[in-house]
Amino acid sequence: MEIKILGVGCPKCERVEENVKKVIDDIGIHAEVEKVTDIVDMMKYGVMMTPALVVNNETKCQGRVPSIEEIKGWFQI
Repeated sequence: MEIKILGVGCPKCERVEENVKKVIDDIGIHAEVEKVTDIVDMMKYGVMMTPALVVNNETKCQGRVPSIEEIKGWFQI
């Protein structure tokens, strides 16, 4: 699974990263987590608001911090 956290490093972006890592640990999946901070790269995903979460090249949310339960739903195989 490929996960990208899009944002410039604000506190909300950091919370998204923390939540993602917690879910990965909780459900025991193998995933590559990448932080994308370049605005041009973010726009390639159609993201206009950060933070944003991209799972396997699909933008799942933007402009908010998703809940742990929400993230778990997106990570189910």
